Amino acid sequence: MTLLLPSQDQQAAVPGILGGLGPMAHVQFEQRLIQRSAERGARCDQDHPVWLLINGTTIPNRTESLQGTGPDCVPGLVRYAQLLERAGANFLIVTCNTAHGFYDQVQAQLGIPWIHLMTCTSRHIHQTYPTVQRVGVLATDGTVQCGLYSRSLGQMGLTPMGFELKSPWQDLVMQAIYHPDWGIKTTGTQVSTKALTVLEQATNWLKTQGAEVVIAGCTELSVAFAQMPSLPLPWVDPLDVVADITLDLAWGYRSLPLWQAA
Repeated sequence: MTLLLPSQDQQAAVPGILGGLGPMAHVQFEQRLIQRSAERGARCDQDHPVWLLINGTTIPNRTESLQGTGPDCVPGLVRYAQLLERAGANFLIVTCNTAHGFYDQVQAQLGIPWIHLMTCTSRHIHQTYPTVQRVGVLATDGTVQCGLYSRSLGQMGLTPMGFELKSPWQDLVMQAIYHPDWGIKTTGTQVSTKALTVLEQATNWLKTQGAEVVIAGCTELSVAFAQMPSLPLPWVDPLDVVADITLDLAWGYRSLPLWQAA
């Protein structure tokens, strides 16, 4: 197969996007890439970077895999990531927060760096909100269980705030994502009023506890938050953060070796 990838003088690196976790996540991410490119001056097709995408919907549920209640998702993550690498990707973006619970296992089997959502997001908050100390996080049980944002925020000297596993609030956040009738994974882009209400109430509760900003720590929440006219707190979308980094790496404004240990 002949791959029409950009030459070195056109583009410094080719992003590989592992999406499908869930199906809307990479769509949202690609929309951010296109929007950010336009904001940077893209005016025609050729002004946008080439990227590679796999819609890896066959990868088992990441939260269930982390909790030991479902199949191991590492083989699927590795298989698709290696396919992107063989196709010519120079670095990997996985549009699923919970999948980062398997970061070390997957990265060890790749020859290209996987850009870490939590590390990038925590750095962004530290740099963009220098006076903020307390950061709210809405995320899946798997992300909470692994302490993915707690660890990366702590490394930046920030205090993470979220809901404990099995708590009523955390159960509601999980329902907003997974409920078979009104959850975001079920309704897709048409986020239900009930899911939006739950997320607004959860964010407001974090605000009453002292949170100063909130992270949409699940790509389904990125879909929902983007449809809410206002929130009780400023919110940070990891997809936006990584979209900017992806474009910087693609065009050579940042160097890939700096992100090997992201």
